[in-house]
Amino acid sequence: MDQQTSYESAYAELQKIAREIETETVSVDVLAERVKRAAELISFCQDKLRKTEMEVSKIIEQMEKR
Repeated sequence: MDQQTSYESAYAELQKIAREIETETVSVDVLAERVKRAAELISFCQDKLRKTEMEVSKIIEQMEKR
């Protein structure tokens, strides 16, 4: 995943993959590929959320010190 990927676009792609799997519109031939991509997207989103949480916590700490 590159640095330009946004949380929103990754999450939207993840939702699309989930819908394909749930509605069984994904071919068995590409199922493993989709599941692998979903795992990558989940990891990316979790990392982005952790980093954002840390940044927000730092900002709040700085504001409380003033």
